[in-house]
Amino acid sequence: MQDTVVQRLLELKLVNPQQIADAERLQKSGGGSVSSNLVKLGAIGEKDFNDFLSKLYGVPFIDIAGQDVDPAVVRLIPADVANKFQVVPLKRNGRHLTVVMANPSNIFAIDDIKFITGCEVETRVASEASIKKAIDRFYDSAGSLSDLMKEFHEDVELVETAEDEGGGVNLGEITGEEAPVVKLVNSLLADAIRKGASDIHVEPFEKSVRVRFRIDGELYEMMSPPVRMKLAMISRLKIMAELDIAERRVPQDGRIRLRMFNKNIDLRVSSLPTIFGEKIVMRILDKSNLNIDLTKLGFDAVAFKKLNRAIELPFGMVLVTGPTGSGKTTTLYSALTRVNKTGVNIMTAEDPVEYNLEGINQVNVNDEVGLTFATALRAFLRQDPNIIMVGEIRDIETASIGVKAALTGHLVLSTLHTNDAPSTLNRLVDMGVEPFLVGSSVNLIMAQRLVRRICSACKKTAPIHHEVAEELGFTPEEAKAIQVSEGQGCVECNNTGYKGRQGVYEVMPISPAIRDLILERAPTSEIKKVAVSEGMLTLRAHALVKLKEGLTSPEEVLKETSKDD
Repeated sequence: MQDTVVQRLLELKLVNPQQIADAERLQKSGGGSVSSNLVKLGAIGEKDFNDFLSKLYGVPFIDIAGQDVDPAVVRLIPADVANKFQVVPLKRNGRHLTVVMANPSNIFAIDDIKFITGCEVETRVASEASIKKAIDRFYDSAGSLSDLMKEFHEDVELVETAEDEGGGVNLGEITGEEAPVVKLVNSLLADAIRKGASDIHVEPFEKSVRVRFRIDGELYEMMSPPVRMKLAMISRLKIMAELDIAERRVPQDGRIRLRMFNKNIDLRVSSLPTIFGEKIVMRILDKSNLNIDLTKLGFDAVAFKKLNRAIELPFGMVLVTGPTGSGKTTTLYSALTRVNKTGVNIMTAEDPVEYNLEGINQVNVNDEVGLTFATALRAFLRQDPNIIMVGEIRDIETASIGVKAALTGHLVLSTLHTNDAPSTLNRLVDMGVEPFLVGSSVNLIMAQRLVRRICSACKKTAPIHHEVAEELGFTPEEAKAIQVSEGQGCVECNNTGYKGRQGVYEVMPISPAIRDLILERAPTSEIKKVAVSEGMLTLRAHALVKLKEGLTSPEEVLKETSKDD
């Protein structure tokens, strides 16, 4: 079917061979079908593609995204059949069942559906991407959790008894593919990946277990399995991560590699002993969700030009600052990808390496064996590098070597934990780097935050309350005139009103005036005043630009930035 669709698109000259090659490359790196990737890449518009599908199969196109389907109708077609044939039941009228398919010409699928349902089948067509979303929505992978929990109680007795008797966990009854705990854990991981979660938290308490997903930076409670599941769930996850299940007194770190939804997923697993058992946190590393195109991270035109100029210089230091989880690594990866050419030797020291970047030499820092950031940085200087990325400047040793590298013909990229760009300069001086070295080596400093984007499917304009407007920094006159956007909550955004995140940036090049202030050991407030006078947008100012554009909400601006920013 896929070949037929792509071939016909080519014959009708709706796409060209180069666009198909790009879509195939995206399929290898991030999954998805070639046709859905053509739409994603903008090779063909979504409406044009939908019209094409309707004409190709001779059946009406239907937008299934906004459709509500009776659960009784959904149950007519089992989830495995829906996934196998990419089909979703839409409505039933007596013995007539209307279904939406990615390939309505699949007569074998239609015959199977007739046999399973006992109905005459009428077909409609929709894109494969929208069918997959509908299947995720109608056939919730976590929907059978209550059944799994009921099955589970018999197995738990064996686990708890084994632990009481011998100190280890006997998983003989629960490691088979059909065991309820295996189904539950697999379902949990699949649901998190489907929902675009970045982290999974499994938290044991005295009388319950709580499972939360972090989606777009916020934690949402997803389920609360009975406390009797605690040991088996945690043991199953530790086995998958190749951790020592008998050791529960010290923290452990591991990794799970999965093949799910036609893409490779890495999970970084951390276990931590708490008073009621081990808490497990899993960071989901999904390369298909990684956006490393610097032009699409949300910079304004002036700030982007300044950053681009700084990373194209042959030497000097570019620093990115912000709290944990503010997207610093993504920004650095994007910058490296932009300057990654055959004639350039790029080396990175990371703790740990989150994503593998082709053509870049990446090193995992390991303090236990003495491979610290400083050690790696020294070794890099003997490897003929052009560009060096250090995951984080944590101490004076790393800072000093980084500064010297920047002064001796290397471009150095790194991160620091400070609140804004101007305070980073004094942080380096406080660490012990001489002001004249800071002024000579640093090219640019950038602070960043991530704000949630309002869901485009349920966005509407709304007035802003005068107290909120004043807190944001608007004058009473501006507050009366300004309109903001808010999300109502819908299926597309899991009823949160937000979908995805975008960066808010404070980009400060080190100008001659700022260099003079560094040498004078001027306070941060003075440096900031000069930077703003030279055109720097503060974090709050850039966040307000996003607010006026209708990309984010007042709540997000207030949460992620302050008036002092």
